[in-house]
Order: sequence, then C-alpha cells, then structure tokens
Amino acid sequence: MSQLGTVTDRILDAVHGAPGCQLDDLVLRLPELTWNQVFLEVDRLSRTRQVWVTAMGEGTYAISLPKKEKRTRTPISSRETQQEANHDSGCSGISDRLDRSRSPQPARR
Repeated sequence: MSQLGTVTDRILDAVHGAPGCQLDDLVLRLPELTWNQVFLEVDRLSRTRQVWVTAMGEGTYAISLPKKEKRTRTPISSRETQQEANHDSGCSGISDRLDRSRSPQPARR
C-alpha cells in the first residue's frame, strides 16, 4: 500500500491544481478525507499563511495559494508560538471568520 502523503500535502496539492477552488469543491477533490479534516487543516494553513481563504458570499469560501515570496516560510511548530503569531500579526483563520459571520450584529442607531 502506498502512502498518499499528509493531509497538509494533499490539500496543498489539490489547491495548487485548482487555485481559487471553493472549500466544498476542495472536499470533493479529496474523497479520502472528511469535510472536518479538510476544514480544520485549511483553517490551520490559513493561520500560518500557507493558503489564502477568501469569502465569496454567504457561506462560500475560495481557497488559493499565496503568491511566492522571496523569503522562505518557517513552519510554526508549537501552539503557543502560533497563537502569538496570530495575535501579533492580526491574522485569523477561517473558523474565526465563520464565527463572526454567523453572530448577530448589533442594531445601529
């Protein structure tokens, strides 16, 4: 039995093959993974800036790879370091955006 690669590798390969694909389409391209596995990994990859998640409309998100940069990425290995990086950079993951988009907005006066 051959190894298919990590969840991360499979997702990045799928996004590379179909840049700008919607999250639901990405799930369909990876039938060996559950929707939850894809969602959680896309969330993690967006927090570490390995993919970009763009809201396309109500509940629709496009996934793409960032443009190549001259500097190389340094993987974030510890959860504390990742949380600090997210806090310092102001970046948030897809789950944060979903939470905000579903919460009721206060009435403006």
